[in-house]
Amino acid sequence: MSGVSLDFSFDDAEVSRFLNGLSDVAIDALAYNVGALLESSTKERLATGQSSPEGEPWADWSEGYAATRSAHHSLLIDSGNPGLLESIQNYSSGGTAEVGSNMVYAAIHQFGGAGAGKPEILARPYLGVSPDDRRDVRDLIMGDLAGLAQ
Repeated sequence: MSGVSLDFSFDDAEVSRFLNGLSDVAIDALAYNVGALLESSTKERLATGQSSPEGEPWADWSEGYAATRSAHHSLLIDSGNPGLLESIQNYSSGGTAEVGSNMVYAAIHQFGGAGAGKPEILARPYLGVSPDDRRDVRDLIMGDLAGLAQ
């Protein structure tokens, strides 16, 4: 799977004690919620942003490839079989939240083709954690922890 994971650490003894006291079910639910948030954000970024999580615009299609596309085609969004957009999934389990795609071509779009002998395929990163994602994940975690503490 081509995916992304995010590590958060808390430099707070009280939060750490609370996290260590959570049941496996609560940790699973928290990881799932974080993964669901990142899955949604990744899909939205693919569908509307045409840019990396850091906000860098993707490279345009090469002239030759663009000639094979029609007006309704869009970078990395084609649907069917399923397309990359539909293949983005939350693979969270345990205390780990991961988002990615199991499509064969997912990694080459994320990293580019130079390492695979296809230097003409430029990287168009779509997986990752944007500054807004970081804020939203932190807010989600703190909100879930506050709810569990009550």
